[in-house]
Amino acid sequence: MKNKIVCLSTTNFHPLPTRKQNVMTRLRNAEILYFDPPVSYIAPLKDRRCVRRLFSRWKKADQPQGNLTVYGLPPVFPFFNQHRWINRLNQKRQARFIRKKMRAHGFGADTVLWCYSPSSCDIVQYVPHRSLVYDCVDRHSAYKGHINAAVVDEMERELASAADMVFSTAVGLHETLQGYNENAEMIPNGAAFEVFSRVQTERQGLLCPDPLKRLSHPIYGFVGMLQECIDYDLMEALAKAQPNATIFLIGRALPGVNLDRLTKYPNIIFHGLVPQAELPAFIAQFDVCLNVFRAGALSKDVSPLKFYEYLATGKPVVSTREPLQVSDFADVVYIADSEPEFLACCEEAAAENDPDKVKKRLTYGRACSWGERVCQMEMKLYARGVLKER
Repeated sequence: MKNKIVCLSTTNFHPLPTRKQNVMTRLRNAEILYFDPPVSYIAPLKDRRCVRRLFSRWKKADQPQGNLTVYGLPPVFPFFNQHRWINRLNQKRQARFIRKKMRAHGFGADTVLWCYSPSSCDIVQYVPHRSLVYDCVDRHSAYKGHINAAVVDEMERELASAADMVFSTAVGLHETLQGYNENAEMIPNGAAFEVFSRVQTERQGLLCPDPLKRLSHPIYGFVGMLQECIDYDLMEALAKAQPNATIFLIGRALPGVNLDRLTKYPNIIFHGLVPQAELPAFIAQFDVCLNVFRAGALSKDVSPLKFYEYLATGKPVVSTREPLQVSDFADVVYIADSEPEFLACCEEAAAENDPDKVKKRLTYGRACSWGERVCQMEMKLYARGVLKER
């Protein structure tokens, strides 16, 4: 019999794979119910794409692979990260929906409840389970918006304290969570090495995508969500300093992120989302990969998937000092502490011609693969009895 896992995610299963999807799809000997996060009733006021999820998405199931079923949770009342009583109300209502789906799939009290949000602290008592896992991927209280940092931190403390196993992706997060639970382990994010290493292993067979044809080199590429913590000042400085180069951005802007000032530069290209399977063909045309974050509490403790994916391509990487994990790879990554250093690093990286650095980045990328990361997590979970050999 397989381990039964209920995953309460903070990221929709589709369209972009993050830590949540990569972990859940690689856990062995498991049957998983993956619940997309709910939207609030006021979400469509900020993002019209939420309208469909508000009225229909949560009513349908999806089965992307045989042992994993995806459901969207029903809508919730807003301001739950500001007022605990609203969160308690939301979580009690969400639990009824989750229990219904658990019964339909034969999940009972032997379930492992796997949470990604501090707000889940108020659902634990309502969802049958024998073990609780908290996997912390961000400094949640550092986000902007309708958040009371003290409320979020308190919810996280309660959730982590009650968990049988706590994971985190960064040193700062681990230091905090270790104070709540002795069974805390830091396991950073990873990369789908088998996908991104194709940039080197299949480079002769990867055709140049049409949007990249006829663009001026060097091409400085960025892959990921365009969110507040990205350092757009550095992108603008690069566009000014190298008007004949191209800055190619793959991803979409999150609600509330205004990038109007970057649109005036003809050498900054906003491409939008690209399915993961197609990314190697795009990145193969990059001369340099950019990992640029503004200094702050959120950036310091983030573990960006894009960074490990860049390593797996073997391409030169220019990064800011934050997130702090990039320092572990300083021998193959160009790290800048200021705008002048960033511009100099970009020029140096674009001119790089060092096969040994390419090989070493690939070695790092392989060591940071999701297969390796999930194996590390499973070792801890089986040792603690959270997961059981059946």
